[in-house]
Amino acid sequence: MAALRLQPSRQPVVGFALLAALVGSMALGVAVGRVAIPIADQISIVAAQLGGRTFEGDTRLAAILLDVRLPRVILAALTGAALATAGAALQGLFRNPLADPYLVGVSSGASAAAVLVLTMSLPPLAYALGAVQLAAFGGGLAAVSLALVLARVGGQTSVASLLLAGIAVAAIGGALSSFLLFSSGERIFAAYAWLLGGFNTSSWELVLRVAIPIGAGLVVLLTLAPSLDLLQLDEEAAAAMGLRVERTKLVTIAAATLVAAAAVSASGLIAFVGLIAPHIVRLLAGPTHRPLLVLSALGGAAFLVLADLAARTVLPDGNLPVGVVTAAIGGPFFLILLRLRQERIA
Repeated sequence: MAALRLQPSRQPVVGFALLAALVGSMALGVAVGRVAIPIADQISIVAAQLGGRTFEGDTRLAAILLDVRLPRVILAALTGAALATAGAALQGLFRNPLADPYLVGVSSGASAAAVLVLTMSLPPLAYALGAVQLAAFGGGLAAVSLALVLARVGGQTSVASLLLAGIAVAAIGGALSSFLLFSSGERIFAAYAWLLGGFNTSSWELVLRVAIPIGAGLVVLLTLAPSLDLLQLDEEAAAAMGLRVERTKLVTIAAATLVAAAAVSASGLIAFVGLIAPHIVRLLAGPTHRPLLVLSALGGAAFLVLADLAARTVLPDGNLPVGVVTAAIGGPFFLILLRLRQERIA
């Protein structure tokens, strides 16, 4: 694995490659579908929109691009960037490349709250106003808060205890979700669709709703990058160098949770993005956290846009849940990563 790691001087090359991959994947995601939209038409439609003019070509293409595909692709990119950056930050905090944003309880809290709202048969207006997304966001934050309370003893938060508390909270959330699904009757299909992950409900309103907390959380994580570098020594050495270790841990967990909960609220449960993208970027560009966080965001965004493209084109008669695609890729990747890690320890 170490032989694959490039020198930090190669980070601009990796960054340019990932940025090109993101732009290319977004252009492809907008272009491909039941109705193809050529790149030239994409540019003309967007240019006309930005210039306040009316697109003079096929108005149907303009409507599909602006109202359906573009918000979906942007939402997928935002979600991928959020999950990958949160994963990179938590892997640095736990000093474990196998860590994932969902380990601290985000997914269980979000899923339980979302399933609860989906099975309550609320008025259609409530769902249109984002009741599911708001519930998932709040549930994710509440679950991690509970895990933090359980893990915090004597004013100190052990990362090992936090992982164990996250597992316990996840078990409780999973049990609650299972009970709600079992007793939900015909509402079970809507709940399952959300749990499997996807962007079928994407809109500009939803993009704006999640972009604000994701953007705020990413800024905080970037400011914490030097502190995460110090934590790679160990907590005692980092404290001796002047780092406020406990404050760094709490702020990192809070920012990563904010970012991941916002992403999950928009997309449902999409696994492995927070594991795959940071690990590959770490191999290519090194472990320094500031470039790692930025490049993970680019890689995660490109990966999830392509996964969403595969999800809506692999079946001729409908959309495949995005979570199925990422699990199909991430499961084997995780097993390979685990095997390589075991070989290094041996």
